[in-house]
Amino acid sequence: MAAHRLTWLGHATVLLELGGARLVTDPVLRPRVAHLVRDAPLPGPLGRLDGILISHGHHDHLDLETVRGLDPSATVLAPPNDGWALRLAQHAVRKLSPGDEAELGGVRIRAVPAAHDGRRAALGNATSAIGFVVEGVYFAGDTEPFPEMAELAGTLDVALLPVAGWGPKVGPGHMDPLRAAEALAMLRPRLAVPIHWGTYRRIGLQQPGRPAQEFAEHAARLAPDVRVAVLAPGESLEITRAV
Repeated sequence: MAAHRLTWLGHATVLLELGGARLVTDPVLRPRVAHLVRDAPLPGPLGRLDGILISHGHHDHLDLETVRGLDPSATVLAPPNDGWALRLAQHAVRKLSPGDEAELGGVRIRAVPAAHDGRRAALGNATSAIGFVVEGVYFAGDTEPFPEMAELAGTLDVALLPVAGWGPKVGPGHMDPLRAAEALAMLRPRLAVPIHWGTYRRIGLQQPGRPAQEFAEHAARLAPDVRVAVLAPGESLEITRAV
């Protein structure tokens, strides 16, 4: 068994340490981003990174000020319609569409589909959306459940699934706790970690409910063979992959 580690830094930002590779997903690490304020503590500097994985260009997933502060030697992987803008962050950018692969830090990264409407773009243009699979870890980005998720069943050690948002409800192209559990029933990883909750909220609103716990309850009913680990922002866990 090969040991790996993940750290949920809040919202959709996860630090993946997979062997010698260090990757971060959708980094948004500021006290305030546009109309959103952060309730969770900010982590310290992330240090050396091999890759920065961007699922799409909305404000709560792509924050250029955060990206500019990360390791300049890291390569950014992003969907095609976001790659040009990320050059402003002075990182090398590779554009990936679903099915494309890249290798960073000795690990293979595959872009997979996401069902998410990216027209409300952070940078003024329409943006596509993707997810990533890295060494058996699935990062969904923003998506709603879609039938092709079932194609990943039997291949995943961990699924990082969004279960809420920054407002009182989520619309099409997102998952609430029940829809995330329905996606989990298709994906069937060994372990699921709920993300995209309890970090940012719209100014003047409170954090919505207890989405991670609700997800765990739905998952116990719809995907009882999958272990669910609810992390607090900044908390890590060791994961193992069968080899």
